[in-house]
Amino acid sequence: MSPSRNGHPSAKPAPKAVVGRVSLYLRRLESLQRQGQAKTSSHQLGEPFGIKNAQVRKDLAFFGQFGRPGIGYDIDDLILVLRSILGVDKDWPLILVGLGNLGRALLRYRGFQSRKFHIVAIFDADPKKVGQVHQGVTVEPLEALRRCVSANKISLALLCVPADAAQAVADQMIGVGIRGILNFAPVPLAVPSHVNVVAVDLSIQLENLAYKVQGSLDGVSWAG
Repeated sequence: MSPSRNGHPSAKPAPKAVVGRVSLYLRRLESLQRQGQAKTSSHQLGEPFGIKNAQVRKDLAFFGQFGRPGIGYDIDDLILVLRSILGVDKDWPLILVGLGNLGRALLRYRGFQSRKFHIVAIFDADPKKVGQVHQGVTVEPLEALRRCVSANKISLALLCVPADAAQAVADQMIGVGIRGILNFAPVPLAVPSHVNVVAVDLSIQLENLAYKVQGSLDGVSWAG
């Protein structure tokens, strides 16, 4: 039997940690689907990530009731539901602002397209880069932001500019209608409440990893 979804999802936004785990469950489901499996359990969903059965059920229950005791979850149906919850059941056009080394690497990253995220426009403040074509997309000046965002109904942006320019560029993006920013600049952004920012500071992640590895080298076991 297909998983049932009774009642209605919570009216309040899910915690960041829950959303992150739901993304992991979706990837696990897609992997099981590719293997030809039709049903799964809370144990199978959480085990590869060290997540306990009860936590899996609690995370899914935030959005509704799925599956049946003793039967489990129908993989095809749950994939459709989780894609809808995460918003990846539709195409998302993106803009990329800042064509440095990181910006060019992100343009070549194929993982975006596989999750229905498509970079449709590139912007840079450097006149020497304007007019260049990368991955089939022409670099435009920042002055063209409003026209592009409006014409393509774009809500999401990748911000890859230097730290000292990040806030001003973010303000400009928000002013033309951007509602979500994936911020690769190593500086926090001040944004209005209706705008969502996810910071990706690679150096902080490496420092966190180095801290944990250093602890293991010193004979200390760090959880998390």
